[in-house]
Amino acid sequence: MALAYTLPDRLSLWQRFLFAVPLLGRISKEVAYGEEENFYYALAILICLWGSSILLFGIPGLYLPAVALVPVMFALIIAISRG
Repeated sequence: MALAYTLPDRLSLWQRFLFAVPLLGRISKEVAYGEEENFYYALAILICLWGSSILLFGIPGLYLPAVALVPVMFALIIAISRG
Protein backbone atom coordinates (compact mmCIF):
# COMPACT_ATOMS: atom_id res chain seq x y z
CA MET A 1 0.00 0.00 0.00
CA ALA A 2 1.48 3.33 -1.06
CA LEU A 3 1.06 6.39 1.09
CA ALA A 4 -0.18 9.70 -0.27
CA TYR A 5 2.51 11.55 1.69
CA THR A 6 6.17 11.14 2.55
CA LEU A 7 7.39 11.33 6.12
CA PRO A 8 10.73 12.92 7.02
CA ASP A 9 13.60 10.63 7.94
CA ARG A 10 13.68 11.73 11.59
CA LEU A 11 10.51 12.50 13.53
CA SER A 12 10.46 14.17 16.92
CA LEU A 13 9.53 12.13 19.98
CA TRP A 14 6.06 13.63 20.37
CA GLN A 15 5.30 13.00 16.68
CA ARG A 16 6.32 9.35 17.01
CA PHE A 17 4.04 8.97 20.04
CA LEU A 18 1.14 10.73 18.32
CA PHE A 19 1.51 8.84 15.05
CA ALA A 20 1.57 5.51 16.94
CA VAL A 21 -2.04 5.97 18.13
CA PRO A 22 -4.15 3.99 15.62
CA LEU A 23 -6.93 6.34 14.44
CA LEU A 24 -5.72 9.70 15.74
CA GLY A 25 -2.22 9.06 14.44
CA ARG A 26 -3.41 8.37 10.92
CA ILE A 27 -5.53 11.52 10.85
CA SER A 28 -2.72 13.68 12.24
CA LYS A 29 -0.23 12.25 9.70
CA GLU A 30 -2.62 13.07 6.88
CA VAL A 31 -3.13 16.61 8.18
CA ALA A 32 0.57 17.27 8.84
CA TYR A 33 2.14 15.71 5.75
CA GLY A 34 -0.73 15.13 3.33
CA GLU A 35 -2.50 17.48 0.98
CA GLU A 36 -3.67 20.86 2.25
CA GLU A 37 -7.38 20.05 2.03
CA ASN A 38 -7.00 17.26 4.61
CA PHE A 39 -6.99 19.90 7.33
CA TYR A 40 -10.46 21.03 6.28
CA TYR A 41 -11.72 17.43 6.18
CA ALA A 42 -10.40 16.84 9.71
CA LEU A 43 -12.02 20.08 10.89
CA ALA A 44 -15.34 19.01 9.37
CA ILE A 45 -15.06 15.63 11.10
CA LEU A 46 -14.48 17.29 14.48
CA ILE A 47 -17.45 19.61 14.02
CA CYS A 48 -19.67 16.69 13.00
CA LEU A 49 -18.52 14.67 16.02
CA TRP A 50 -19.29 17.58 18.31
CA GLY A 51 -22.71 18.00 16.72
CA SER A 52 -23.38 14.29 17.13
CA SER A 53 -22.48 14.48 20.82
CA ILE A 54 -24.91 17.38 21.22
CA LEU A 55 -27.66 15.35 19.56
CA LEU A 56 -26.86 12.27 21.61
CA PHE A 57 -26.23 13.78 25.06
CA GLY A 58 -27.91 17.20 24.89
CA ILE A 59 -26.49 20.16 26.80
CA PRO A 60 -23.60 18.17 28.40
CA GLY A 61 -22.45 17.26 24.90
CA LEU A 62 -22.29 20.96 24.14
CA TYR A 63 -20.23 22.18 27.08
CA LEU A 64 -18.11 19.16 28.15
CA PRO A 65 -15.66 19.49 25.22
CA ALA A 66 -15.10 23.10 26.28
CA VAL A 67 -14.51 22.02 29.87
CA ALA A 68 -12.06 19.37 28.68
CA LEU A 69 -10.05 22.04 26.81
CA VAL A 70 -9.52 24.20 29.91
CA PRO A 71 -6.02 22.75 30.62
CA VAL A 72 -5.05 23.39 27.00
CA MET A 73 -6.13 27.01 27.31
CA PHE A 74 -4.19 27.41 30.57
CA ALA A 75 -1.07 26.05 28.87
CA LEU A 76 -1.65 28.39 25.92
CA ILE A 77 -2.06 31.43 28.18
CA ILE A 78 1.12 30.53 30.08
CA ALA A 79 3.03 30.03 26.82
CA ILE A 80 1.85 33.39 25.50
CA SER A 81 2.67 35.21 28.73
CA ARG A 82 6.21 33.78 28.81
CA GLY A 83 6.91 35.26 25.40
